[in-house]
Amino acid sequence: MKHASAPFMYLSREALDSLGITAREAADAVESLIKRHAMKQAWAAPKVAITTPDGRYLNAMLAAADDPALIMVKAAALHPQNPEKGLPIINASITLLDSSTGQLIAVIDGNWVTAIRTAALSAVAALRLARTEPRSLAFIGCGVQAQSHLRIFSELFPLQEIRAFSRSRRSANILCRQAAHLGLQTVIAQTAQTAMEAADIVVSAVTMTPSLPPFIDADWMQPGSLAIGTDMPTSWIYHKMKGFDRIYVDDSAQEAALSSPLARNCLIFADLTDLVLGEKPGRTNDQERLAFMFRGLSLADLALAALAYGKFQRLADGE
Repeated sequence: MKHASAPFMYLSREALDSLGITAREAADAVESLIKRHAMKQAWAAPKVAITTPDGRYLNAMLAAADDPALIMVKAAALHPQNPEKGLPIINASITLLDSSTGQLIAVIDGNWVTAIRTAALSAVAALRLARTEPRSLAFIGCGVQAQSHLRIFSELFPLQEIRAFSRSRRSANILCRQAAHLGLQTVIAQTAQTAMEAADIVVSAVTMTPSLPPFIDADWMQPGSLAIGTDMPTSWIYHKMKGFDRIYVDDSAQEAALSSPLARNCLIFADLTDLVLGEKPGRTNDQERLAFMFRGLSLADLALAALAYGKFQRLADGE
């Protein structure tokens, strides 16, 4: 990468959208950084978070590598009152620095990276945990994360149908229009249970809301299905988690360092590194009900930010 003496650049959402990054490129970039991390060629710190009295959730993430030679720092804030101001509920920014010199080389729209990296993390897990050729995809929550998962999953799997449940009928309609544009059949479900009962994969993407009690029951999932979500500790009924045959997380070390784990340690079978390296099995038969619960891996933020930066730089250089 030719950035040693160049001024830093800003990559907006529009610039990032124009890069045409595919689902396979995103998933491969995440897998590559996970492997480099296992080989001690990339490094990541556990997520740091602050919850304020007014309900804001503020967090920061850090990851670095020498190939690509980058440091990624992400700051993000979730504010439940943002929609009242016409703003996304979650906003983030990413800075990239040269990992050799510390020189600032890029500032990147963190909302775009967060949406794509989260779906890419889900995809890396789903490629190992979902049944062969899943056809039906259910969404519980139909906002930005649902939209990015729809795009990534529709490229990677032979989907035929989505089932959408949301507290917002508007967001469910938008998601279904996007799915129909992709040639998929759509169903707007009246309850989370009816959305989940016929789905091969359930993407749980309910925005964290302090006043909303857990309401999703693992027993609603059909045999052989896979549940995926960053919101599962807050949206799913905790004592029903034992209904899963196995639970996977993104980073066991990160879980061990945090005071509020995603699930009880006795329920967690493996993490994403175990799956990518083949050290622990994924799905072993078509009847297992599995779950991938994750917070968001800073290595994945670095992977997508580096992929976008490298592609943008090559286009700017006329390659």
